[in-house]
Amino acid sequence: MDKSGVATSIISTSEPSVWFGDNEAARKLARECNELGARLMADHPGRYGMFSTVPLPDVDGCLREIEYSQDTLKADGVCLMTSYQGKYPGDPAFAPVMNELNRRKAVVFFHPVKAECCKDLQPELASALVELGTETTRAIASLIFDGAASRYPDIRFIFSHGGGTMPYLMTRFEAFAARPDIAQRLPNGLLYEAQKLYYDTASMNSPYPWPTLLKLAPLSHILFGTDFPFFSAAAIAKGLREAGLKASDLHAIERENALELFPRLKRAGA
Repeated sequence: MDKSGVATSIISTSEPSVWFGDNEAARKLARECNELGARLMADHPGRYGMFSTVPLPDVDGCLREIEYSQDTLKADGVCLMTSYQGKYPGDPAFAPVMNELNRRKAVVFFHPVKAECCKDLQPELASALVELGTETTRAIASLIFDGAASRYPDIRFIFSHGGGTMPYLMTRFEAFAARPDIAQRLPNGLLYEAQKLYYDTASMNSPYPWPTLLKLAPLSHILFGTDFPFFSAAAIAKGLREAGLKASDLHAIERENALELFPRLKRAGA
């Protein structure tokens, strides 16, 4: 952080998170992750925030950990994976979790996983090369087209990697959203729901994806993300500058947008 000029980082657990088939073990590991994050926040005031880890697909354990991490540890939000055992965020199985997050007006950060369906389709390629962006798109499609985005209007959803491939598939999304059975789930329309989401800049450190993302997403909904340790903050920042973004836009992405989303950091002078 010091080398890259980062004042504050919000930490989160990457894939595959903490559930490996044993609910009790997942609950313990989630608690360990969250208490470590809380210690970092306490030991280094203003330098860290945390998206808490939850043991989904264990819904009861998830609800308990949301309560503990938000009320006791004062986490800044919750980190979810894009899918669990083939179920995506709009699935009815996760409705109790979404209801609670909506009640809390929570910030929810999604990180993609390598979906079980597609891990070894092309063994000669690293599975993250294509699959993580595609998995992010599946999760966005689930939230929007299953009606979850409109049912839970008070959740602020953040998607990593610039929304995956979703910005480039909007023509197909628009055609699907026009179907009468789908349109009734989107009372405010597709574009409203897509522009309500937040997108981070992890893996966006090149000029190619930016014209499409900026055409779709409000600048105020783009947040600085790094994918550390796979990329450094300095590498992402350098890539954003080389992509030709205006200085005022860079300042918003790198700082101001996050302060609006996380007022605790603004009050702390982060």
